Amino acid sequence: MEAAKKKELQALAVKIRMAALEAIHSLGSGHLGGALSICDVLAALYGGEMRINVDDPKWPERDKLVCSKGHAGPAVYGTLAVKGFIPYEELKTLNRPGTRLPSHCDRNKTPGVDMTTGSLGQGTSLACGMALGDKLKGRDSRVFLIVGDGESNEGQVWEAMAFASAKKLDNLVVLLDWNKRQLDGWTEDIYPMGDYVAKFEAFGFDTVKVDGNDVEAVAEALANIRQGGGRPHAVILDTVKGAGIKEVEDTAMNHSLTVSDEQFERWTAQLKAQLAELEG
Repeated sequence: MEAAKKKELQALAVKIRMAALEAIHSLGSGHLGGALSICDVLAALYGGEMRINVDDPKWPERDKLVCSKGHAGPAVYGTLAVKGFIPYEELKTLNRPGTRLPSHCDRNKTPGVDMTTGSLGQGTSLACGMALGDKLKGRDSRVFLIVGDGESNEGQVWEAMAFASAKKLDNLVVLLDWNKRQLDGWTEDIYPMGDYVAKFEAFGFDTVKVDGNDVEAVAEALANIRQGGGRPHAVILDTVKGAGIKEVEDTAMNHSLTVSDEQFERWTAQLKAQLAELEG
């Protein structure tokens, strides 16, 4: 990857983190840890990998994103705001009466959200249905599915993966956010899932594992995935929950956090410094 493109994607990831933090601070609290861990993959997707149209969010030929861990909606909303699907100031309406930005993603409310999610596991089945539907309609678009590692405790996730393999959904790319923590502790302590690469390969997926908070590594892994071959794809994202803000990373129970005015100002200043360094 050229150095300029790398910096562009890194800067986009920082902007998405700033936007997600803005949304959660406006409400006072929210699912900050799991939102921050997926900002790099969102930057790689919306920074060039996905085929999208800001002026026509429901363009039938677009690539689609399903964030099955729907509680990470603030990161998705932040991405949509930075890319121009929604006004940036609208982030401050997160989960308030009448908002277009509910706590969990809702395709009927938010321009640019492709599927409603939130009940863990169900987004996986929906993404498979979308991928199959595109195939039946002869479209060459792809469906990108973000799944949480805690979410993968749900049996529905693996039923959907078996279906994707059986139906040869090679237009489906599963992005598993392996941040190693879930609502009330470490995933290894609560429900160990074993080797994700081996598991997805056993389900018939072409699978790779990358540093999920290295936007260049994520972008290159995605660029190497092409349709065809009859096998769905999986990218295991080795991430840190709360990535990008050290204090959040170091907070043991960071699934949902309050964000005070003082914390918001301090963390935003840190992110602005990162952005200034990248943009020179």
